[in-house]
Amino acid sequence: MENEKHISMEIINLCAAGIDIGSRSHFVVIGQGEKDVREFGIYNEDLKSISNWLKESQIKTVAMESSGTYRQSLYAVLLSDGFQVILCNGKFTKNIKGKKTDVQECQWVQKLHSIGLLSGSFLPDLQTKQLHTYCRHRGNLVDTAADASSKMQKYLRLLNLRLDIIVKDIRGLQV
Repeated sequence: MENEKHISMEIINLCAAGIDIGSRSHFVVIGQGEKDVREFGIYNEDLKSISNWLKESQIKTVAMESSGTYRQSLYAVLLSDGFQVILCNGKFTKNIKGKKTDVQECQWVQKLHSIGLLSGSFLPDLQTKQLHTYCRHRGNLVDTAADASSKMQKYLRLLNLRLDIIVKDIRGLQV
């Protein structure tokens, strides 16, 4: 008779849920049973339904697995409703071999989160996001202005108006 060794892992997050984010639907699980999994849509009323179901189920913390931007709306709803939300990188949750379903995926995320094996990805705060947006926009404006200046110089040269010989910068800036 073979001795079977069983290693159990302590549950760290008792009231944990797992969510597999998709482009057309989200699979949400609050336990490891079949009845613990539900599929929801992606629209605002669906996101509120997810939050309400999690509240009814006394969930406190949620782990979401998403590789795209589909998570943003649900993330905002869950945060505003008081949940602790962890966004996980898919490369840390994808170690089940073979073809898996969305149900298996969300159950796996929930299991890993329950035993405390998931860490959240870096998500900047609101001020950092705004600063990033402004910096990106400024960079785009600078690039657009540089492209326009180059085109003006090119077209003036094609018209045989050689302002670039007389003026260092046709935009009127002093160098």
